[in-house]
Order: sequence, then structure tokens, then C-alpha cells
Amino acid sequence: MSSQVMEKIENNVLVKDYLEDLPLSSSYEAAMEALSSLITRQKRGEKSSIGGKYEKLERMSMYLKILSLEEDILGLKIIHVAGTKGKGSTCTFCEAILRECGFRTGLFTSPHLIDVRERFRINGLEVTEEKFLHYFWDCWHKLEENITEDLPMPPLFQFLTVLAFKIFVSEQVDVAIFEVGLGGKTDSTNVIKEPVVCGITSLGMDHTETLGTTLGQIASHKAGIFKPKIPAFTVSQPSEAMDVIQERASELMVPLEVAPTLDHEKLEGLELSLSGDHQLINAGLAVSLCKCWLQRTGNWEKLFKNDSLEGELPEAFRRGLSSAYIAGRAQIARDTSSVSYTSSNVFESSCGDLIFYLDGAHSPESMEVCAKWFSSAINENENSLISSYKVENMNGTHFSKALFVPSMSAYNKVTSGASVIPLDISNKDLFWQYSLQRLWEKIIHGKEVDVVSDKGSRIDIARNLPREFLYEDASNCSPTDNQFACSAVMPSLPLTINWLRDCVKENPSLRLQVLVTGSLHLVGDVLKLLRR
Repeated sequence: MSSQVMEKIENNVLVKDYLEDLPLSSSYEAAMEALSSLITRQKRGEKSSIGGKYEKLERMSMYLKILSLEEDILGLKIIHVAGTKGKGSTCTFCEAILRECGFRTGLFTSPHLIDVRERFRINGLEVTEEKFLHYFWDCWHKLEENITEDLPMPPLFQFLTVLAFKIFVSEQVDVAIFEVGLGGKTDSTNVIKEPVVCGITSLGMDHTETLGTTLGQIASHKAGIFKPKIPAFTVSQPSEAMDVIQERASELMVPLEVAPTLDHEKLEGLELSLSGDHQLINAGLAVSLCKCWLQRTGNWEKLFKNDSLEGELPEAFRRGLSSAYIAGRAQIARDTSSVSYTSSNVFESSCGDLIFYLDGAHSPESMEVCAKWFSSAINENENSLISSYKVENMNGTHFSKALFVPSMSAYNKVTSGASVIPLDISNKDLFWQYSLQRLWEKIIHGKEVDVVSDKGSRIDIARNLPREFLYEDASNCSPTDNQFACSAVMPSLPLTINWLRDCVKENPSLRLQVLVTGSLHLVGDVLKLLRR
């Protein structure tokens, strides 16, 4: 049925009545097919392949005009946040704080891990399927009716950004918090003309093929969200980045402040809900952004009367900071497939213990933060029974094995939490995974080592990885006959999860702690599998 829907979409035939008659699940999958048709095949750093004569932000304004949203979004009281690291966490903290202050909140973040609706949150909850479909098809049909050769359908992220404006306007949120997708200056969200306040999180080297090869160039893109005379906050930055941010602020007469890192004592015994010391930086920025938002919208005095902006944190702020939630960032998930329940509903492990530590770090700076968090998290569990091998460059973290696994996510398709998980691995290209394994083995051995070159042999070895691999003493790690005691390449993620589960099922004394990192898409795929 969804392929029939896609054929009609591709032929620009209106399918509104047909879709409204579909069962909810079918209509939702049809929406995913429609979204998938908006994915461009453009590679990073390449010139945009979108047709038409208009630039991205011009197109965004035209899409908003078609949907009669141009005037409406001026009424949204927006917090706009750019940055390299921590912008999702900062936005999530802001949403939780202002929700605890009693406001109806809208939060737009990216990417999603399991379901596209994660990107749109109303009062802390992802928008329901019914509401998503109502707003989605309304936007889709109106845009489809008005596309021309000069104004094609928007690519995926632009459509999702337009959809966020539609949802937040329709849901009449009191505050809308927008996380920049990529960069800032030319990002789709930068169609926002009059935010209440802007923020820039910690900057680092990321997306260099698009944003530039220096911190100054990257900072220039991020500071592109500044608007004349609109207050902005940032965190401590390297001087190369801070100089550019301050220069841009000066040009636009932007009141710019450096938000102080949150003093843990101000939480008065509570803990930040997001793990890692770096979250104190993000939380401090969120506090400054929320205080400014409350003050500029006339709500600070209403809520906190004569309380000083520089005084103690209001209780609502502390509640928000201790309850904010974002998946895939310093998240610990225990696999419940190995857990049974007694008659008194008390956990009882009938086999080993399998715990996943999930963090989507994918830049050098964020990977270092991830390493520190993981080291701290596992050091709290001193009774681990697995053997370990020390990797000196990872903050003293001990690993017994490394598994290199391709993600399930297809970059040409948007899926939902209920989408079928592909199991066909015969044609999976594992070149990147074997390249990473070669690098890992070089780190361990201090020299280049060969890996199996024949594709068929590689997949057979990985598919039939013996359980004994896990128990081999990694301290005596040495490659023999193209078998590696320190690492392995696995041909699929479902196979890897099942292999780990089988290992702990066979050994009741085993406590297996697995760090999943390097990609938010991979983290999302693991979470999707753990749910099933």
C-alpha cells in the first residue's frame, strides 16, 4: 500500500482523501515514505543539488508564506541555540526549566534516534501520531499544490523545520526552543527573525567540509543566528572562536554575555539528570537563557517577584535541571532480555548481566567527553568480572574487546519505531569497519597488522565468531591466522546484539558492559533493538 502511495506522490497526484481513509499505522508509514522522498543524495561539502533559482533561506520564507505561517511565527517567543557540542542538551534543559515554570513548551531538536516524532516535543512529550499526521499531511498537500520548477518540494530538514513551525503555532506554545541543525548562518532554522534570546554552546571542529577548517570560520557560521540588539549568551570558548563571536555581536549591537558554568551547590542536593561534568556547562547556559527569556517576556517578576536574577536558583529551575531527558547522550540502558521477574516483581537475573552505555559522540572533542563519562560510570561499578586491556589514550579506560559494526539506518529512508528491521547482510559494505579495526589493532600492537581481505571470508568469520573470543585474555593479544584477540568486525547490528545476549545467557557470572559510540544513528539503532 505504501508503494502505491509513493507512486502517487511522485506523480504529483493529490492523495489526501485516500490517505485519510488509511488505518493510522498505514498512514504513518505512508508519511515516512513521503519524507524519504525528500532526502537528497548530496554528499557533505558538495554544492546543493536542490533545483530552482532561490537560496535556502529564500525558499524557507516562501514555504512559510504558502502555509500562511509568516506572520504567525513572529508571535512565537523563541529561544534559538547553535553550537558544536551540547546544543541538544542545552535546549532540553531550557524546555524542562520553562515547563516546570508553568509554560506550554515546544522543542525542536535533531536528529531523531528511533522515530521522527522525537524531533517535535510539546510539554516534554513527543507529538502524538494523530497530531503528527494531521499537521504533516496539511503541510505536505499545501506545499505540493504550490511547487514549481523554481520552487521544488523542500529537502528533508527544511520540511521538518517548516513542520515544527506549523506544530508550535497550531499548538499555541508559550515558548518555542529551536536547536540549529547545521552551522547557523544558512541553517533552515535561521528563518527566525526575532527570537527572544540566542545561545551558542561549546564550539569545536565539526562539519569542516561545510563550515570551514578553522574555529574562527566555524564560529562565524554559529554566530550567524545573532539578530540586531537581541541578547545572546555563549560559554567559555577558545580565543579564536570568542573573538569572532564578539566581533559579530558588536556589529549587530547584540548584548553578549558568557554564561557561568552551573555551580553544583546551587542544585541544593539534586543531581543533573544528564550525566557528565560537561553538562554543568550546558546547564549554566540554559539557566542564563531561561532567565533572559523570562525577563524579556515579562514573566520573571510575575513568577519570582523581587527575587534577584543573580540569586539562588528558583525551585522550578532545579526541578527542570534534575528531570530533563534526552536519549542517546550519556545514557545507560540495561538489556532486560536476560532479566526475569519473581512473583513479587523483584528483578531476578537468570543469566549474566548486559549493560549498554550509549553516547552518540562523533567529534574529537565530544569523544573525549564521552571517554571521561564512560570511565567515571564504570568506575562506579568495581565488581566487573570481565578481563580488561588498558588503552592509554582513552583516559585510562579499560576495554577487553572492540567490535566494529555497521549501523542499520539507511540514509535514504526515514523509518519509524515500528518499521521492519532489515536483516539482509549479504551485500553490506564493511570496508569502513575493517579500516577501523586495522587502526585499533595498530593502537594495541604499535604496528600495522593485516586483516582478512576476501569479502566472503570476512563475513563468514564475523558471522561465526565463537563465544570464546570474549573470554580470551586480551593482555596477550596477538594476531594469528587473521584472528584478533582484541577486536572483531561484525556484519550486522542485530547479529551483534544477539551474540552479546547469548554470551551472557551462557555465563550467569558474566557482567558485560558495552560502550556504544561514534554515531547517533548507531546509538538509535541499538535503542530500537533493545526495545524489541
